[in-house]
Amino acid sequence: MALPTLTPEQRAEALAKAQAARKQRSELLASVKAGNVSIAQVLAKKDDVTKKTKVVQVIRALPGYGPAKAATVMEEAGIDDSRRVGGLGEQQRRKLLEAVAG
Repeated sequence: MALPTLTPEQRAEALAKAQAARKQRSELLASVKAGNVSIAQVLAKKDDVTKKTKVVQVIRALPGYGPAKAATVMEEAGIDDSRRVGGLGEQQRRKLLEAVAG
């Protein structure tokens, strides 16, 4: 199935929407990195940008967490690398909070 052809106006609108989402996601991760927002607060958010953010990006944004430590936390919590915040179940959220706290 071919993708629909967009008019220049529709394309510009889609690009602007994507740019706004990237900016909001960047601000969210920066606030996590600065320590202004905890991972529990991120998991409690219900907005679309937060729900579409990858869990591994949020963990890596935590102070003191790099790629190796983030991979360990994801494995301990039983979360796939491609999982997004909005796709986490209650049990995965609980395990993630335990893994980050412990």
